[in-house]
Amino acid sequence: MKLDKSIKVWINFGITSGIITTLGLMVWLLSGTHSKLAVIGGVLTIAIADAMSDALGIHISQEGSGVKDAREVWKSTIATFLAKFLFALTFMIPILLINNLFAAVVVSAVWWLLALGYLSYTIAKADKEKPVKVIREHVMIAVIVIIVTYSAWLLIHRVFG
Repeated sequence: MKLDKSIKVWINFGITSGIITTLGLMVWLLSGTHSKLAVIGGVLTIAIADAMSDALGIHISQEGSGVKDAREVWKSTIATFLAKFLFALTFMIPILLINNLFAAVVVSAVWWLLALGYLSYTIAKADKEKPVKVIREHVMIAVIVIIVTYSAWLLIHRVFG
């Protein structure tokens, strides 16, 4: 099935946002609580509230930038929500199946690395670029986000803990 370009854009956005925000929150909650319930709650929060927030943001952004085709605006809104919602939920699988929470988060990190790598590969191929360069760039940005998130937790823990 061939998706039109606008749908691909918002699916790519939703998946990328789902990867980074979900894993960032999982690392934060694991570090701060070591609670499976907290991590599950965090993933569900990202899957629901953040997916809806991103979808509404896309919706309003498109309307505000002059996109007049209401059908196009709604396709983008729905594609963004579904991509982020469904992809964020995939992070629940290791949490529910693996008893050790740290191991479950590590498995989730491997999952996001593979997913982001594959997404980056398909983007590079579509743009006729070298996949290694695009994959490296995207993974490095995502790793920086996780490092900064964890560092922020360490700082907050040191100052307020």
